[in-house]
Amino acid sequence: MKVVIQRSGKASVTVDGEVTGAIDSGYVLLVGITHTDTEDDVRYVANKVANLRLFEDGDGKMNLSILEAGGSVLSVSQFTLYADTAKGRRPGFSEAARPEQAEPIYKQFNEELRNLGLQVETGVFGAMMDVSLVNDGPVTVIVESKK
Repeated sequence: MKVVIQRSGKASVTVDGEVTGAIDSGYVLLVGITHTDTEDDVRYVANKVANLRLFEDGDGKMNLSILEAGGSVLSVSQFTLYADTAKGRRPGFSEAARPEQAEPIYKQFNEELRNLGLQVETGVFGAMMDVSLVNDGPVTVIVESKK
């Protein structure tokens, strides 16, 4: 599992002209799932996302988690995180899990974040989405379950 975290001041996702998810301060998560991802990967990444200290405290240091800062999450499925660009000019996506495997894991990940106390908004799995974000910082971090 691979998740790109972007700290945002405001973000939304639109599908076919309709906003399907929107947040103010928090994280935009681009979520990639591969063939070997398990419930352990979901729990590990969700806990890491919820508890990473990427928000500033009163002294301007990144000492607060999203839970402590009171932020929300906009979670967007993103199979292209597993693009293989090693050969040629067209990326291959054989490392990305097929939709029938990835969608339940993506839903489980979002539910795990909710169980940890986060408000989670989402895009639409498999849809063409327009993601709008005001990057705060900018702060961008990648979390992977397999290292």
